[in-house]
Amino acid sequence: MLPFRRPLVAAALVSALGLALHSLSGFAEPLVRSEAGPVKVAVIAQGLEIPWSLAFLPDGRMLVTERPGRMRVVSPSGELSAPLKNVPKVHAKGQGGLLDVVLSPRFADDRTIFFSYAEPTERGAHTAVARATLDLEGLSLGDVKVIFAQHDDPPGNNHWGSRLVFDRDGNLYVTLGDRFDYRDKAQDLGSHLGKIVRIRPDGSVPPDNPYVGKAGALPEIWSYGHRNVQGAALHPETGVLWVHEHGPQGGDEVNIVKPGRNYGWPVITHGREYGTGLKIGEGTERKDVEPSIHYWVPSIAPSGMAFYTGDAMPKWKGSLFVGALKIRLLARLALDGNRVTHEERLDLGKRIRDVRQGPDGKLYLLDESDGRILRLDPA
Repeated sequence: MLPFRRPLVAAALVSALGLALHSLSGFAEPLVRSEAGPVKVAVIAQGLEIPWSLAFLPDGRMLVTERPGRMRVVSPSGELSAPLKNVPKVHAKGQGGLLDVVLSPRFADDRTIFFSYAEPTERGAHTAVARATLDLEGLSLGDVKVIFAQHDDPPGNNHWGSRLVFDRDGNLYVTLGDRFDYRDKAQDLGSHLGKIVRIRPDGSVPPDNPYVGKAGALPEIWSYGHRNVQGAALHPETGVLWVHEHGPQGGDEVNIVKPGRNYGWPVITHGREYGTGLKIGEGTERKDVEPSIHYWVPSIAPSGMAFYTGDAMPKWKGSLFVGALKIRLLARLALDGNRVTHEERLDLGKRIRDVRQGPDGKLYLLDESDGRILRLDPA
């Protein structure tokens, strides 16, 4: 029997080795159906705790924030660095913590990053934005300076907003949530709650902001009537800011942000009160309120957003991608100018917190459910 056993054992070893190589080479990655064909979901890194934001460094590494208060560098092969030193203390409760991170438009020269977080105060906490120099060799932040903080610092742990986007002139948009229990402040131009602000990299106010010099209005405000914006990106052709925001029970919105405009919350919304399903505010439209270009009922709980301009998936070019927490998917919105013409849902089964296009022209996702960085590859 021995001559027969050896080939069987050898065959089993070859088969096992083949399966291992098959997995390592990525061919064992799960496939997701899409209208552009099957897509592989590659796991680039894992072992993160509630990852919130992803930024690509010029050398191909990634900077990732973890909501409990850590920031790490991740290599292209998925190795996690130790947490960076000198990250400020954060209010890591509920939805609060260390949130967005972006590179300076002049990062190659100034090595500066900007990040948002829930900053603890004596009364409670507020959304703050800091800038710092990034020391990649020492894995630390230097010259950390808070350049903006909400005036309002109520108690509570929800709705921090916190997406950061630089415009083409080098000014920084900051999205600010209504802090959940203080939604009426979203219509108050003397409050930072429920607003998008536009500041310079040093925190000063650009002179062409819409409320500069207007009595009773904070000059850094760019737009108001927002609930909790957790997705923001510049349109690749127009350079205009697009955002999406959480509705309550339904009423998530995609909005094109115009200076000085009112986006309705909590007066105009498609959402309903939690629990009771009762109407909120006056209705779903009003002449002086900027209408959304797309909304979801029921809610998908959107987070993260990116326009796709890459070549890896040609049929996706020109689409807007939105992550979803509650429904655990990635939504692709086909666009015709400023109109959404079609929505496709890629069922990933994970809470997608952030969506970014990488330098390789592929989409990268932060999987909050399992603490991973994912990449979508053409199958």
